Amino acid sequence: MLTAKEKSLLAALEPRAAAEGVEIVTVEIVGSRKAPTIRIYLDTADGISFDEITAAQVWVNEIMDELDPFPGAYTLEVSSPGIDRPLRTPEHFARFAGEEAYVVTNGPIEGRSRFTGTLAGFDEATGSVLLDVDGSRCELPLDAVKKAHVKGVVEFR
Repeated sequence: MLTAKEKSLLAALEPRAAAEGVEIVTVEIVGSRKAPTIRIYLDTADGISFDEITAAQVWVNEIMDELDPFPGAYTLEVSSPGIDRPLRTPEHFARFAGEEAYVVTNGPIEGRSRFTGTLAGFDEATGSVLLDVDGSRCELPLDAVKKAHVKGVVEFR
């Protein structure tokens, strides 16, 4: 799911995040190689506030300055995971069981590599994401998942 660079940034940030009482949902590096954007998505069990994100921006920036992850300019974004929350860990898949999700795999599984369905959790024994798709249960090995996120729903009243 994460590139080697994203994994190294995540590993560097996680101890401080834990000390601050926040979870790093995921790290993304997007954009051009000459001027990439590093996105750090944060959350807490109760959701994350603007003030918490603002405070996190300070310590994330300090760590990034120490690491100097790219030999030139880069943009740093620290934000909430948003309505289409990324899913990365077994805990994420278990926590959001019952929610609609979109999963992309590294290669075809059961003849396809894109799945939309209801999360049924995570099977620790097999290391698989459980997803109910079109009335059938799919078991997608976590190491085969390239990208996954909750499909956010906006209700207008």
